[in-house]
Amino acid sequence: MKDTSVALVTGASSGIGEAIARQLLADGFVVYAAARRLDRMAELKGHGVIPVRMDVTRDEDVAGVVDVIRQEHGGVDVLVNNAGFGSYGAMEDTSLEDAKYQFDVNLFGVARVTRAVLPYMREVRSGCIVNISSMGGKVYTPLGSWYHASKHALEGWSDCLRLELAPFGIQVVIIEPGIIETEFGASLLGPMMERSGNSAYSEMAKVVASATEKFYGQGNGSPPAVVAKAVSRAVNARRPKTRYVMGKLAGPLIFIRKWCGDRMYDKAVMRQT
Repeated sequence: MKDTSVALVTGASSGIGEAIARQLLADGFVVYAAARRLDRMAELKGHGVIPVRMDVTRDEDVAGVVDVIRQEHGGVDVLVNNAGFGSYGAMEDTSLEDAKYQFDVNLFGVARVTRAVLPYMREVRSGCIVNISSMGGKVYTPLGSWYHASKHALEGWSDCLRLELAPFGIQVVIIEPGIIETEFGASLLGPMMERSGNSAYSEMAKVVASATEKFYGQGNGSPPAVVAKAVSRAVNARRPKTRYVMGKLAGPLIFIRKWCGDRMYDKAVMRQT
């Protein structure tokens, strides 16, 4: 990357996105940190990161941010698509409106930002697009049908994009974190119990809630820095790997899913939940 390379990180107000913004700043990038709430990025701003307001589901937000970067620094050299969330609840209990919003953030939001930065990357015939997926893009858990569907879709979308952009010298990388100490677990519990806590799936919801509380927020997960380090390795590599797996349980669960078959994986997951 050139000395004045510019990175845009979405979903950067906390957790993984914040850690990535800090890491890329330390790596020497000019870093734009995008999120819906500017007030949550005051500390990042104090360290030299440039905070920008962006809702990845809004065309005007995305276009406005990319225009500002174009005017100030020419364009985006590294895009880290991190914005996303987990919508949990039994498939039957989840409205299609909620399911569509899950895809609008986790897949179409990624596409919206990527489309906006590609003209510049194609013009200079270089760039790196890093899509933060999840081990959930390769595996699955009960009550996570729409979340896992969005991450499985992101993986396939990214694979196709990698082939399409290769002739322009643009790299596409997929990051597959496991259990990371973020707000992910806490943010999914309330909506999941609202949807399924009193439905035909209530017993399963209680078990999944208990397992989520055990794995998230108790210091049992990996720190967001492990994801940030993987992103750093990818964007600074001449030829990065297509996928990076890191964080608690990611390697073992993906291994079981790939090599031991569906039934063995089902048993392993249900033991944990």
